[in-house]
Amino acid sequence: MTRGAAAARRPRRATRHVLAALGLALAAWGTPRPAHPSAVRVLDAFEDMSPWKAVASDGVQAAVHPTEGVRGRGLRLDFDLAGTAGYALARRMLPLDVPPHYEITFYLRADAPANNFQIKLVDASGENVWWVHRPDFEFPREWQLVRIKKRHIEFAWGPTKERTLRHAAAIEFVVAAGRGGGRGSVYVSQLALRVLVDEPAVPPPVVQASSWSSGAGPSLAIDGSVATAWKSDPAAGPAQAFTIDFHRPREFGGLALRWLTGAHASRYDVQFSEDGVRWRTVRSVVDGRGGPDALLLPEAETRFLRLALHDGPARAYGLAELEIKDPAFGASPNAFFQAVARESPRGTYPRGVSGEQTAWTLVGIDGGDESGLLSEDGALEVSKGGFSIEPFIVADSRVVTWADVKVGQFLVDRYLPIPGVTWRQARWELRVSAFAAGSRGDSRLVARYEVRNLTGQPLPVHLVLAMRPFQVNPPAQFLNMVGGASAIRHIEWDGTTLSVNTDRRIFPLRVPDRVGAFPFDAGPIPRLLSAPDWAGLSEVHDAFGYASAALGYHVTLAPHASTTVGVVVPLSGPRVRPDLRGEAPTRWMNREQAAVAAAWRERLHRVSIDVPAPGRPLIAALHTSLAHVLITRDGSVLRPGTRSYARSWIRDGAMIAESLLRVGHAGVAADYLRWYARHQFASGKIPCCVDERGADPVPEHDSAGELIFLAAEVYRYTNDHRLLEEMWPHVEAAARYLESLRQSERTDANLAPATRAFYGLLPASISHEGYSAKPMHSYWDDFWALKGYNGAIAIATALRHRDAASRLEMQREEFRIDLGASLRHATAAHAIAYLPGSAELGDFDPTSSTIAIAPAGELHRLPADLILATYERYWREFVARRDGRTAWEDYTPYEIRTVGTFVRLGWRDRAHELLAFFLAGRRPPAWNQWPEVVGRDPRQPRFVGDLPHGWVASDFIRAVLDLFAYEREGDHALVLAGGVPAEWLEGSGVAVKDLRTPYGLLRYSLKKKGGSVILHVAGGSRVPPGGLAFVWPGKRPPPPDARVNGKAAPWHGSELRFHELPAKVVVNGNP
Repeated sequence: MTRGAAAARRPRRATRHVLAALGLALAAWGTPRPAHPSAVRVLDAFEDMSPWKAVASDGVQAAVHPTEGVRGRGLRLDFDLAGTAGYALARRMLPLDVPPHYEITFYLRADAPANNFQIKLVDASGENVWWVHRPDFEFPREWQLVRIKKRHIEFAWGPTKERTLRHAAAIEFVVAAGRGGGRGSVYVSQLALRVLVDEPAVPPPVVQASSWSSGAGPSLAIDGSVATAWKSDPAAGPAQAFTIDFHRPREFGGLALRWLTGAHASRYDVQFSEDGVRWRTVRSVVDGRGGPDALLLPEAETRFLRLALHDGPARAYGLAELEIKDPAFGASPNAFFQAVARESPRGTYPRGVSGEQTAWTLVGIDGGDESGLLSEDGALEVSKGGFSIEPFIVADSRVVTWADVKVGQFLVDRYLPIPGVTWRQARWELRVSAFAAGSRGDSRLVARYEVRNLTGQPLPVHLVLAMRPFQVNPPAQFLNMVGGASAIRHIEWDGTTLSVNTDRRIFPLRVPDRVGAFPFDAGPIPRLLSAPDWAGLSEVHDAFGYASAALGYHVTLAPHASTTVGVVVPLSGPRVRPDLRGEAPTRWMNREQAAVAAAWRERLHRVSIDVPAPGRPLIAALHTSLAHVLITRDGSVLRPGTRSYARSWIRDGAMIAESLLRVGHAGVAADYLRWYARHQFASGKIPCCVDERGADPVPEHDSAGELIFLAAEVYRYTNDHRLLEEMWPHVEAAARYLESLRQSERTDANLAPATRAFYGLLPASISHEGYSAKPMHSYWDDFWALKGYNGAIAIATALRHRDAASRLEMQREEFRIDLGASLRHATAAHAIAYLPGSAELGDFDPTSSTIAIAPAGELHRLPADLILATYERYWREFVARRDGRTAWEDYTPYEIRTVGTFVRLGWRDRAHELLAFFLAGRRPPAWNQWPEVVGRDPRQPRFVGDLPHGWVASDFIRAVLDLFAYEREGDHALVLAGGVPAEWLEGSGVAVKDLRTPYGLLRYSLKKKGGSVILHVAGGSRVPPGGLAFVWPGKRPPPPDARVNGKAAPWHGSELRFHELPAKVVVNGNP
């Protein structure tokens, strides 16, 4: 008997306990009441369970059963997520015309851990979905009434342009893997639709107060003017009440109280009532300091509102205005803080909360399980989703924020992952820098703050480090986790250590001159610091959950002198103060940073590339990109990000791993291969992605090809035969699964003219993000499949599985024929002359199409006219965008992949123009990084994926390496200097040392000397089957006089080919 079945035999007594969950209004079932007159339609009383079906993703178990409901019958959904990132759902067809104003209600309880809970409404096509999605939802254990209002229902996905739900054909209750996972049962009863009628006009609210002064009645506090105010009678004492009657229940999201100066309430309660007699307190303010007081009251609904005022600094209260904020104000903590920031001086809140796009970078160790973020303005986020340390300077009785200074960024040595920020004013400069030290089980952030006097006079300043309840990750970042606000409920200072939320420690390396902890109600830190004697508590418990603290350092700087303050924040392992062993803090930080820098140089310089000054920004960005890839990974797990994208997608991971193999980190690639392969489904299916919840079952058909490619590449670079044998069962199962997918589309139905282009392809999927609204037959999937077949054949051959190799070769050739035919049919059907992104759409997607050229290696087989037309068009459109002749809003730096394509097409100069544009798109340029989305307006808030983005970083690594060497699939030649411009041959020229290839370490130098171009290629590696091909770097045809090891060598177009190592190539003539 399952736990759900046992629970069904014990009907639970419904309670009147009220829970609150953002967007899921849970009310006491015994006292439901409509907001206003309405009609109720019962959608399902669950008397008949036959319409309900259980659906589960791969590896998940789900079942639906009848059960006893809150009154009458109910539905029980049993689920077992079985360690996957899957889902279980109960679904029924339910035709529904949605009225203009409504709410959907049902009773809910569960015996289940916290997981993602979703209510989905699906239209008749089955392709368009609207939902209420609540991640890591804490299910109520007792029956609770859930009220889903129209504003709670959002469009989830689908091809429709109509984003407002008007008609539904089915409803689903979904449990998807969240932080709890595991198994359990969810119970639903009395599903209904309440049709809400339009409210008739109501008279203005009635306002009352327990006292008032002459000419200062209570109505003046809601008249829309701060020039008038309610003033209590001083003789009436501190206990006062201010009451509003809305005449009927009113929905709102919060309040804003604007007090007269010095006449505020420092302690008061906000209370609700339905009858004006029985009151409940919904919010208490305990340390008000004059405000304005912004109060978050999510999903508030009441007829009577009362302020119960307890005390204040004056004998009477003066309330200039009480503003009732609409529900959007209280939709979430982020909505609340963003609304408050809009009404505050710029700089009071972080840039990302204040309606401006911000940038940030990673601070972490190689392969760590936790990392910090440093914002472009100098705020340091201490952990994923955690609070931040934000600097302020108080000088000349003025609080200086990020909005008041010239802000700049830097990296130590211009490439190491030790980032910094500078604040500059006329009289002083602040330098903030941060690094991470330690090991995976014991790591820490070290932040240093140096204030320098730029004048010839002594300069008194206060440096303040504030712990603020905001992530550096801004509110615009919503995927998989929500950026922005970060709860701080408890702060304690013990004289040496600041404890935050009991699980974080801040260790100042120098004891502050002043420390203060503040509840949210005291106000934002910049406002508090404006008081010369700002004071706080040593300990704060904040019921609202958004407290703050400040560490203050007062210094008088001698002319042109500086002072440095440091803090240490443990990331992982013991939360203990570092032992400086009597060493001065600055000396200790210098030594720690030097050790971290040395370790990073070793990791980043396993491949050395020296170029003249014009090319050095590329090499610096390559090194930083590699650092970001290593910091972004979690142990063996390669990931594109640490926040929104803290999951491992095999498509990202396989391409990241290829870049790591080329720069000397084969062990990281091999560890990732082992880790990912063990998440393969029993069917042979490769999950699209994996995270701490397990394997994601969403079918994305590029996955099998990518895992096989990864296995083959790791072997080619390592010759690890034992690992290859270990991987063979995974490779063989993935290839069989791939074959089953391919055969599923080789049907008679797909021989019809309308679907002929689908014949023999992989089925439609959403692996390509552009097809997330509706699955398509994506050629991205197919070229990865082709690469997978090639890899499986190579692996079977290496392991001497001759029968398997023969079978796979036959399957590959059949697939290659079908793919070629599909491309011909698709281009003809859509009347296009370029490579289409999908068979259905014939869409132009040159970034996606690069996969056909590298790593799929089909350039020599694809129709040359389609390739040229595709990338000539891309070039024209790129130039128009770059030069401002085409309007654009944003682009994805995945376009960096086109650089390698251009190099392979022989378009060296164009490739460098692309690189110049992409380098200009770094956010910010000094930090050598890209988000997933780059906006034309760098201050327009948008979702940017993750920053830095590990997959984009790997694209850049491959693009830069391709300039110097790449393997050509057609003849398996190693092509040298295909992207090296002639200008780089000046002076000491180009030197490549220890670049990894499948044939060993590649070392060469290339430069001009006198009237010749000289290429030295060292020995020690195997000669590739197709030899080596040196590409002439000049714009004119190469000079005919060329020699390899003293022997005349012919040119093949612009290539000089040779099959011996070491080699000295001399070309008499200048490029």
